[in-house]
Amino acid sequence: MADTITQRIQNDIDTNPVMLYMKGTAQFPQCGFSAKVVKILNHLGVPFQAANVLEDAELRQGVKDFTNWPTVPQLYVKGEFIGGCDIVSEMFQTGELEKLFVEKGIVTASA
Repeated sequence: MADTITQRIQNDIDTNPVMLYMKGTAQFPQCGFSAKVVKILNHLGVPFQAANVLEDAELRQGVKDFTNWPTVPQLYVKGEFIGGCDIVSEMFQTGELEKLFVEKGIVTASA
């Protein structure tokens, strides 16, 4: 089973330029940290795919094991793990997040 979840996560991050594992959905986040990351991505106008870890306990644990990162949300850009809410927020505030999207060829609202 663990291999299946690992393959699913790898497939998600390989096929979606911006992938967010979160609690809830992009339309209805179910924790403040997930809501904050969604708000940042929406503010930047970045298209992203989200997976609700609350719907699947195996996925919820699987993403933590995949990155060796203990919390959700988790943001991936072009297959690269960026971090959770604190890191994404800090990168947004310093302008690094938007710069990263531009470098990776991800269209933002200001591009």
